[in-house]
Amino acid sequence: MGHTDDWLALTTEDSLEPDLPICDPHHHLWDAGFDPAAKFRTEQVETRYLFHEMLAEVNSGHNVTSTVFIECGSMYRGDGPRHMKPVGETEFVNGIAAMSASGQYGDCRIAAGIVGLADLNLGAGVKEVLEAHIACGAGRFRGIRHAASWDASDEIRNSHTKPTQHMMAAATFREGFAQLAPLNMSYEAWCYHPQISEVTDLARAFPDTTMILNHFGGPIGTGPYAGKRDEITAQWKLDIAELAKCPNVVAKLGGINMKINGYNWDLQSRPPSSEELAAATRLYYDHCIEHFGVERCMFESNFPVDKRTCSYNVLWNTFKRIASGCSPAEKAALFHDTAARVYRIGAR
Repeated sequence: MGHTDDWLALTTEDSLEPDLPICDPHHHLWDAGFDPAAKFRTEQVETRYLFHEMLAEVNSGHNVTSTVFIECGSMYRGDGPRHMKPVGETEFVNGIAAMSASGQYGDCRIAAGIVGLADLNLGAGVKEVLEAHIACGAGRFRGIRHAASWDASDEIRNSHTKPTQHMMAAATFREGFAQLAPLNMSYEAWCYHPQISEVTDLARAFPDTTMILNHFGGPIGTGPYAGKRDEITAQWKLDIAELAKCPNVVAKLGGINMKINGYNWDLQSRPPSSEELAAATRLYYDHCIEHFGVERCMFESNFPVDKRTCSYNVLWNTFKRIASGCSPAEKAALFHDTAARVYRIGAR
């Protein structure tokens, strides 16, 4: 089976707590049909995912008031210096954000915050790229994701940024990283679980830079890691607890339904329910909330990547089931306030 709309429609649910405000701090936008380099996307999710596709998600039953776009190698400039080409993605997304900000499509502000890519391996020279992102973001640009997810196994797909082993420890990378804080930019840490300690080391070296851990630090459940979930989780818990000691790190709770996580929901005859998803993955959420606290945790959709597993509505129901024991103030932090604070999304 696949993740087509027909398949997703086999599992439908009423929205839980439909009035609870949500800031979705992690989604993508692309048109991979015109981008041969984007094959990694089309193998997992739909080819076209632009403004109207995202608009349909946020209007599917939950009270999503704003979203944050996270880089995905989309719509790079076709001309100009190679290191400046990722700025095209910010230009593209800012146009979509302007459409949403017009109010003609509803109250949700899609891409109210934008996170792009700049090659931090440029060292101090990356400042030119960062300043261009800011200029093109029209007040919406918030930070950089230079994905570092790397594994030695040929069975594991490394990030589209083609990172090298121990990249986050390299002197040139850190020279580039040092340019972020003076420009009030955050860093999205996308790694795999064996690399979480490297994120911790980076966070300690740059205590004035806000770092956002993506997708629980990427617990892998495929390739050489298949069938080792208990062993991996035990070490993951230790590494997350250590990372959480860094006050400049916040955690995104989500992105656990990807192919690499190894749950293989998309191979079932029908999509999982929110109850099934919550039961299978709750341990990741509970552990992060325990160690980071709700003030440093935010639920994320990671759409459309996680759409290979369930619909947007079912995903947010999953989060609401996981948070069912939280107080109203704790829910406000997890679903909206932490993300709005970290990404400086203004209240309307």
